[in-house]
Amino acid sequence: MTALPNPILEPIVRLALSEDLGRAGDITSLATIDPNLEVEWLIRTRAPGVLAGLDAAALTMALIDPQARFEPLVEEGSTIEAGQNLVRLTGRALSILAAERVMLNFMGHLSGVASLTAHYVAAIAGSKAKISCTRKTSPGMRALEKKAVSLGGGSNHRFGLDDAILIKDNHVAAAGGITQALTRAKANVGHLMPIEVEVDSLAQLEAALPLNPTCIMLDNFNLVDLRRAVALVGGAVVLEASGGVNLTTVAAIAATGVDVISVGALTHSAPCLDLGLDAA
Repeated sequence: MTALPNPILEPIVRLALSEDLGRAGDITSLATIDPNLEVEWLIRTRAPGVLAGLDAAALTMALIDPQARFEPLVEEGSTIEAGQNLVRLTGRALSILAAERVMLNFMGHLSGVASLTAHYVAAIAGSKAKISCTRKTSPGMRALEKKAVSLGGGSNHRFGLDDAILIKDNHVAAAGGITQALTRAKANVGHLMPIEVEVDSLAQLEAALPLNPTCIMLDNFNLVDLRRAVALVGGAVVLEASGGVNLTTVAAIAATGVDVISVGALTHSAPCLDLGLDAA
């Protein structure tokens, strides 16, 4: 994947830098290091995983010091091994140290998201199902986290409330039922807008099918009911399984024949990949 456009990426990076630099910048480095000292340092991984976050890290360095050189040694989306060199940084020590933590925060968190996604994708290898993230993202980080999911081999659910209709249980309750909610949705959106509805029982699934939604989310269905749902639909509608998904359960869920498995943990619970900045 290409880097995110700067109008999306730059406000995120600037906020992270402002948070870290505060009012006076890196006072420790300013007090202890020759301002003219030039260095060559490396960002290394200390654990295996999948690399993500290079665009945010590169922009971090460029905003601190446009003269510093940020040279990726590995492409995003690559599988990386412990001890592998990822980025070569050349420039003033003061500049690199001012950017260090923010660069590592972006790369560590986003590589963690990509790495966890890759584990889920590997767990369902051989099935037709896709692993998808959700809107359970870190505030302000959604575009970056969703890109990291893609780099890990996953797919993206909607990016926000405005790019797809997703009728959930509270919408159904407020509208007076599945039929009422879907009927109103179809009457109030354009022909290009996808409509997904969440159901929590086979009875609700049967009520939704005649209204031809784009996708039906099977919320917290057990394996028996997932298989029944797949048989009932017969491929006429995209089926998404959600709820109770983890690395222990995901293979069995995929084996039922569903099309998509959504996993909130990809973004809200991914452990940070351990990275560090070392002298070359």
